[in-house]
Amino acid sequence: MGCLRPYWRTTLAAYLALLAINAVVLTIPQFIRWIVDQGIAQKNTDLIGRAVVGLLLLALLKSLFTYFQGCWTETASQNVACDLRNALHRQLARLSFSWHDRSETGQILTRAIQDVERIRFVTGRAFLRIIDGLVLVSGSALLLIIINPRLALLAMATMPLLAWRAMSLGRRLRPMSLIIQKQLGKLTARLEQNLRGVRIVKAFAQEEAEITRFARANRRWFSLSALTAQLQAFSAPQIDLIANFATVVVIGYGGYLVTRGQLTSGELVAFATYLGQLTVPVRRMGNIVPAVTLAMTSGERIFEILDTASEVADEPGAQPLPPAKGEVVFEDVTFGYVHNHRILHAVSFTVRPGQIVALLGTTGSGKSTIINLIPRFYDPTAGRILIDGIDIKKVTLASLREQIGTVLQETTLFATTIRENILFGRPGAGEQEMIAAARAAQAHDFIVAMPKGYDTLIGERGVTLSGGQKQRVAIARTLLRDPRILILDDATASVDTATERQIQLALEHLMAGRTSFVIAQRLSTLQKADMILILDHGRVAAQGTHDELLKSSGLYAELYYQQEKAGGL
Repeated sequence: MGCLRPYWRTTLAAYLALLAINAVVLTIPQFIRWIVDQGIAQKNTDLIGRAVVGLLLLALLKSLFTYFQGCWTETASQNVACDLRNALHRQLARLSFSWHDRSETGQILTRAIQDVERIRFVTGRAFLRIIDGLVLVSGSALLLIIINPRLALLAMATMPLLAWRAMSLGRRLRPMSLIIQKQLGKLTARLEQNLRGVRIVKAFAQEEAEITRFARANRRWFSLSALTAQLQAFSAPQIDLIANFATVVVIGYGGYLVTRGQLTSGELVAFATYLGQLTVPVRRMGNIVPAVTLAMTSGERIFEILDTASEVADEPGAQPLPPAKGEVVFEDVTFGYVHNHRILHAVSFTVRPGQIVALLGTTGSGKSTIINLIPRFYDPTAGRILIDGIDIKKVTLASLREQIGTVLQETTLFATTIRENILFGRPGAGEQEMIAAARAAQAHDFIVAMPKGYDTLIGERGVTLSGGQKQRVAIARTLLRDPRILILDDATASVDTATERQIQLALEHLMAGRTSFVIAQRLSTLQKADMILILDHGRVAAQGTHDELLKSSGLYAELYYQQEKAGGL
């Protein structure tokens, strides 16, 4: 309940309103007893009239308190849900790439939406009902004892059995609720993957196969949910039976006491009313306990994320990186995405400010890993990386990444306007700066040819643009950032030869004075690089310029002529 602490005033007001409601509820049976004993029994119509007016006023007062209690409770619980969603989003943004590599999007979505909603319900209505029940049970039990201790003890003898039945249901439901929520996460993941890969599904004519897979996961979730519903349905009549048995005992024995003159008719009516108020909260626990159980499981799943420490984070005492000149040094860098499986093995090289570095090698040789380590998407397993002589682990992540511009091989654009996509890395940039970056990336002409120009909406992940157009928008986004270090992961692979030449001319001008790392698959890139790193099974097999390596490296010559023959260069 610590989530409610920032909203303690609103929560306190809600619970004070709750106490006022219970005070009214506990007063009403006394009015009824007064009407029966002093009004109806004595045939005092004047008293009956006044009592009825009093009951109406109490009902109005209860309605007023209930209104404010509902508003305040919902406000507090919605604030809790809002805070949890913000905290989850903040944590997901901060967690390292390695954590996201291991996680399923569907599971994360389930936690961020359904699990948060369950916690909202418990921190609001469910917990309020629990407190309401405790207050009402305590007050009703006390008044029952005051009216007739012997009859009260007889009536309340079934209460422990009611409580035990509700608690046993909760114990059985909790492990099942965790399984159900995990299965729902799998179902969400399956749907999310199908939507994201709808073109692949259709291209390979796998619609029926995916429908079958989704139906199988959906049936599994249905079976688990149905079993949970059966447990609740089995317990509900048992709870009702126990509660009704107590009512029968009161009516039977209480009626006997009335005939003996040991209890008035008004007291019996009030007693029955209090007994109903006593059993309702206990019976309600049959519905609340499952909700609380689900919420506890949801809380565990949410705080599992919130309590996860990012594998890549600012170290204590980390300082902002000063404006970089661009020298990058790898010192015996070793790295593996998973334990005991190394991708890089003691890689060392030095890049001077302003140099263009081309990375070349076969698939899996470690090219992408090197460019992922520079902005600290991952941290080396051993060794260190320095920028201008400063270990990048000693500086803040924000200051490091602010000076690095990245165009990844898999272009990611957002489902918004082209303008917002270009301005993403530097929201405060002016109109002319944005247009200049788009011109440099050879994107301006095709953008202004669109119906709404820079304000044209593009589909999710930029699906309404061609591959070359998406790549040029991504390059414009990076160029607008004006970074000191550029990382281009095969940045021109998705454009035609004519456009590629234009982009290379723009990049040649913009790379001046900047250190640039390019995963190269084109001859033009290799020929203009100041340094080419040939990677082979995670090691630097050779390095030098294009002409030097053609003479000195058989591996480079082999890669070069293979790609030239394939038309990649």
